Amino acid sequence: MGESITFWVLAVVSVAAALGLVFSRRAVYSALMLGLIMISLAVLYAVQDAPFLAAVQIIVYTGAVMMLFLFVLMLVGVDSGDSLVETIRGQRFWAIVAGIGFAVLLGLGVGNAMLAAPKGLAEATAAGNVPSLAEQIFTRHVFAFEVTSALLITAALGAMVLAHRERAEAKPTQKDMSRARFVAFGKTGKNPASLPGPGTYARHNAIDMPALLPDGTVSPLSVNRVLARHEAAEGTLDPEVARLLRQEAASEREASTLAEQVADTKPTKPLEEPFEETVGDTEPLVEEDVK
Repeated sequence: MGESITFWVLAVVSVAAALGLVFSRRAVYSALMLGLIMISLAVLYAVQDAPFLAAVQIIVYTGAVMMLFLFVLMLVGVDSGDSLVETIRGQRFWAIVAGIGFAVLLGLGVGNAMLAAPKGLAEATAAGNVPSLAEQIFTRHVFAFEVTSALLITAALGAMVLAHRERAEAKPTQKDMSRARFVAFGKTGKNPASLPGPGTYARHNAIDMPALLPDGTVSPLSVNRVLARHEAAEGTLDPEVARLLRQEAASEREASTLAEQVADTKPTKPLEEPFEETVGDTEPLVEEDVK
């Protein structure tokens, strides 16, 4: 009784999701409807005492293939519309032929299931669930299994093609990036060299060990501020690192104070006469004044 109720409930859900998959205008909604169909199939497999198929349906198809579809939609764009221009000649004809062939195969499968005498689950899985399934996949249905694997590979290649975008500008080379660093150094004074890695000259190449300069002092650029605050809270901060951080904080306070003083001393009113006009009114310096 419970099996019949589960079947009819999931049958209605699966058919409704299939119709939503076909008639949905947005690709992301179609992908979600496909995921709902896959989950319904997994539940039906579990009800039919096929736990391996249910697990594979969830892990492989819903968890891997469905995620592939969603990633492609994210890369291509959820709001991107389908192009109606046929880029491949004759693709509409071959699509119709493939659709007819799929309909024939589906009709044959349904007819075989309806007309043939059922063997029963006990006879079908006499050697065990997984061994019987493996025997069917790699003997009777090996061609369909290989076609499915080729289809998945084609889907992965299609995802790469759809996600590919041509560059609007040339990729910067190492020389261009080096020039950009030195231009930034000339404008902002930022160090154009790369930051020293943790433990460059230290005995341990780890993030918690600051780099040592050739004279043995700690390089401020390699001190991890997050770990330093954590060690300072626990009282295990190295004294040399603590001294460097105090100097850095004092320098920042002095710079902020100097900036505030400069901002306060700026004139609120513009000069009545430009500076260039007053230069000509001043008397030139003579040699005696210089002496």
